[in-house]
Amino acid sequence: MSIGAVGTASAESLFDGCPSGPIIQRFIEFGKTGKMPPDLGKWLNTPADQYVEPWKPFDNVDYVGVCWVSAWLVHTDDGVVLIDTLYGPFKKMIVENIEKTGTDLADIKYVLMTHGHFDHVGGAVALKPLLPNATFAMTQTGWDEAIESSVQSQGGPRAWDMIEPEMVVADGEEITLGNNTFKVIETPGHSWGTASYMYDVKDGDKTYRAITIGGLGLNAIEGPPQVEAYIKSVDRVRELVEAQDMPIEVHLTTHGFSADLDENRQKHMDRKDGEPNVFVDPQALLNQVAGLRERAVERLELEKTK
Repeated sequence: MSIGAVGTASAESLFDGCPSGPIIQRFIEFGKTGKMPPDLGKWLNTPADQYVEPWKPFDNVDYVGVCWVSAWLVHTDDGVVLIDTLYGPFKKMIVENIEKTGTDLADIKYVLMTHGHFDHVGGAVALKPLLPNATFAMTQTGWDEAIESSVQSQGGPRAWDMIEPEMVVADGEEITLGNNTFKVIETPGHSWGTASYMYDVKDGDKTYRAITIGGLGLNAIEGPPQVEAYIKSVDRVRELVEAQDMPIEVHLTTHGFSADLDENRQKHMDRKDGEPNVFVDPQALLNQVAGLRERAVERLELEKTK
């Protein structure tokens, strides 16, 4: 089955395709210095380098993001939910990707935004007039952070605008659309306003509980309390994966390189009838959470010495 491919990158592209290992290594280096390397910054904002053709990890889910940052379409029998909006040079691309899936823009009923960083909400301004029936949702702190960040960007080389707040969601709330329910899990740490969303994904006659974790990095830390909140959040995700009742078995990540998304996409493309879906892998999520926690504990000790 054909489920999408990485586009043809420019001749000067920093990476060959969308390899998770090399990309995450560059981000680790960036995190240590806090200064964006020019070649990485260029790659992050070059459409030809970032393009990924839309593809389906599950029967009711389409990937419509780019290489380094995700956007997911979740279909129900009464409309569609979009998770995150991309940004800047990819505003046109996300609309084209949505249309390539055969989705009518008017069928999108909710845009669930994970947190207020530009790469996840910067496309909201462009999408808002194109989605006549959509309600944009985020936590109150997420809205506040997005608007503050947008204001601070004005006059700079990468200024961006943010829509006015619409729906405010909070921990434990549920949004039901058709035959699916999206549960809000506030997971502060990556930013104070970060939220994750749980929902059902379908593979043939099987249904699994999935999560899109709102933020994974420690690149915007303001001090020890934020790292402590991050640790509590990853512990909470672990508890949800280990739960006896409706455990999470799928992670549809906000940043593909953090979870071998493209490598798993390629495995999924080669999947034979009867073989398991590679994205149903709770142990991989537990391993990822354990790694995130370990790095956060190390970061907490560093923050305490500042």
